[in-house]
Amino acid sequence: MRKDIYEGVLPFIMTHTKPNYAALAKQYNCDYRTVKRYYEAGISNKLPLLAQKNKKTLVSDFEDIIADKLALGCSSSAIYHFISKRGYRGSARTLRRYCRNTKADKIQKATIRVETTPGLSAQVDWKENLKLVNKFGEVVPCNIFLYVLGYSRIKYLELTFDRSQTTLFRCLTHAFQYTGGVPTEIWFDNMKTVVDRSRSQFSKVVFNERFRQYAKEAGFIPIACRAFRPQTKGKVEALARTIERIRVFNYEFESIHECPSDRWSYEKEQLSSFDANQLKIYSSVEKQIKRKVSNEAMVQWNQNKYSVPVNYIGKILTLRVKEDKLYIYDDSTLIRTHTITHQLLNYHRNDYIEILRSDVFKHLEDEELERFVDENLQAYDEL
Repeated sequence: MRKDIYEGVLPFIMTHTKPNYAALAKQYNCDYRTVKRYYEAGISNKLPLLAQKNKKTLVSDFEDIIADKLALGCSSSAIYHFISKRGYRGSARTLRRYCRNTKADKIQKATIRVETTPGLSAQVDWKENLKLVNKFGEVVPCNIFLYVLGYSRIKYLELTFDRSQTTLFRCLTHAFQYTGGVPTEIWFDNMKTVVDRSRSQFSKVVFNERFRQYAKEAGFIPIACRAFRPQTKGKVEALARTIERIRVFNYEFESIHECPSDRWSYEKEQLSSFDANQLKIYSSVEKQIKRKVSNEAMVQWNQNKYSVPVNYIGKILTLRVKEDKLYIYDDSTLIRTHTITHQLLNYHRNDYIEILRSDVFKHLEDEELERFVDENLQAYDEL
């Protein structure tokens, strides 16, 4: 049974007034014959009571589990096997029908939500009448203005101590400045600072004249959401629920009785300068990988090879990359650092000498060996 359709036709049933089936069908995203059936059933006292919807069924104790599994994309068959081991005594067919109805209901609700193209819309709401308590036990009543762009989900929040129309205008202007412009339309609920008369079954919304002038001056089209339909402002409603998390800071914060931005304008003059480029190395992304040292005393990174001391041949070493440097570790001990290049072979001078001494060049004198190393390393660089 569709509760929203039932509530939509109820005023017509009570007043014995025939509704516009097509208009209600469009409003509730259903066939006009469905609306007609609800209305005629109500007139003839055949419409079931809403309370019957809460009748316990075979799946009642498993509805939360089923919802979670459906959200993960699980099939009704997989869910059936899962909950059967947890006490479900119904048939697979019953569960399949329940899952199908649940999915259909979610699709119907999804049509109410608003998905937009870039720059088309934003949503506005208040998290109102918050009562926070600072660490001195003082109660701080406040509100939070919430603004969300529909496409990018960029958010602007502002703490206020009232919800007057002047405050609303100030917050909206700040939101436009913060997000870089004004969307084509903005969705509001039926707040008194926005509308003089809310939309109902029988009337259209009437916007407050001063608010209408502000909207015209700012360049957006105001849209009032239908009452008791939070899905139409789902993005900002979700943000409002998230704001509830600040209550955990009761008795933890300290009131300074000043706007932080005003304090910051003075404080920033007292802050020391810094070199952003110098500090960038600490925030650069670090890549890490394990490599086995070859018989050539080399490890491979991005198809090129880099040398390590010969005593690490056969061992597994850790390679870490920061910007243009390759750091090679044995556990937590740094054993070699290389500059990353496009050369196939990259030797550290000491490693190259060790490699030659361990093989056919061990008979050379030190001076002769080092001259040979210098010549060959220069040749590698030129390659």
